[in-house]
Amino acid sequence: MTVTVRDDRLSRSVMLLCLGATLVLLGIQWRAWTADAQATPPNARTMKLKGGQSNSIKALTPPPKSSAKLVIDLSDRQVQLYREQTLVTSYPIAIGQAGWETPIGSFQVLEMQRDPKWQHPITGEVIPPGPANPLGKRWIGFLYEGRTHIGFHGTNQEELIGQAVSHGCIRMRNRDVIALYDQIAPGTPVDVRP
Repeated sequence: MTVTVRDDRLSRSVMLLCLGATLVLLGIQWRAWTADAQATPPNARTMKLKGGQSNSIKALTPPPKSSAKLVIDLSDRQVQLYREQTLVTSYPIAIGQAGWETPIGSFQVLEMQRDPKWQHPITGEVIPPGPANPLGKRWIGFLYEGRTHIGFHGTNQEELIGQAVSHGCIRMRNRDVIALYDQIAPGTPVDVRP
């Protein structure tokens, strides 16, 4: 009579190796999915904003309100709101300083937030909504590339409007960014001109 003893260690090792490889492949695919999701407009998810800010937001991409369009003129330091090719209003802005220039090109509004919180990019300190928050009363994001997030926002230093002082964002007086926020929607085109 021959007795066969089965060695479960080998079959368990192969099973664990297959499970580990599956987890690695799922991790790689997950990274690809999340990278792809960051390249498209967000829809009710947590995002990092300019300066490391993290906030749970809901941003949908409906058609822009009545064909609104924003044109940023960096040389005049103005943002103009057009509706059906007619200038509706313009607002003074602050733009990116030397080394942190506001990017030129065609974009679209990707997200909008009321009373955003801000996270300091170096210390990690989170500044809640309020008078000490450098983003002011509104955030209107239009460019996300890796850790770079560019958008319109209010400011707690309104005396700097008209200057090149930001890290690439468009700073506006709080009353102006609130008025602009109420006239546009995610998907609104944004043209930044030199």
